Amino acid sequence: METQSPDIEKMRTRLLELILEYTFQYSETPGFKLAHGGTSRFYFNCKRVTLDPEGQYLIGNLVFEALRDLQIDAVGGLTLGADPIANATAYSSWLRGRPIQSFIVRKTSKDHGIIAAIEGKVKPGDRVAVVDDVVTTGGSTLQAISACREAGLEIAGVLALVDRQEMNGRENIEKQVPNFKALVTRDEVMRMYRAAHKG
Repeated sequence: METQSPDIEKMRTRLLELILEYTFQYSETPGFKLAHGGTSRFYFNCKRVTLDPEGQYLIGNLVFEALRDLQIDAVGGLTLGADPIANATAYSSWLRGRPIQSFIVRKTSKDHGIIAAIEGKVKPGDRVAVVDDVVTTGGSTLQAISACREAGLEIAGVLALVDRQEMNGRENIEKQVPNFKALVTRDEVMRMYRAAHKG
């Protein structure tokens, strides 16, 4: 029996507060070097929230709610950014009475034992959602999407914790998987940042 849904709006507001306090940095000039080699005025180190107990509680419930209508079997993405998000979602799904598996997409396939790009209890034909912590160009998300398709998984949707709203990340992903959602956008974080730094 499914347990009662939590107060999603309060959870989302609290998640925004945690992201602003612990993961976000801003500079008037583009001083932050990004994974793809470019620079930006905005920086998110989401692991400071995705690995935090309260952060995992909030993320697990919020991602579960965002994906619940997709009828997925599993959730996962490219290691390392996606791992705590997928695990928190799987844990929350069990508590909510609708268990969803989590899986990990390796950056490179292991070279011993059973050669596999994906770890977890997933099999060809399973319906999955791909998650990531931050989307900029969408490169890591697209790598996970490609690995999932090669493994015979059906991708029902993609979810990012934070959409940086730069470098066409959302657009690049939507060319491959039209159903894209973000729990938080850079613009929302900036609004909170500017409100907190008035005067």
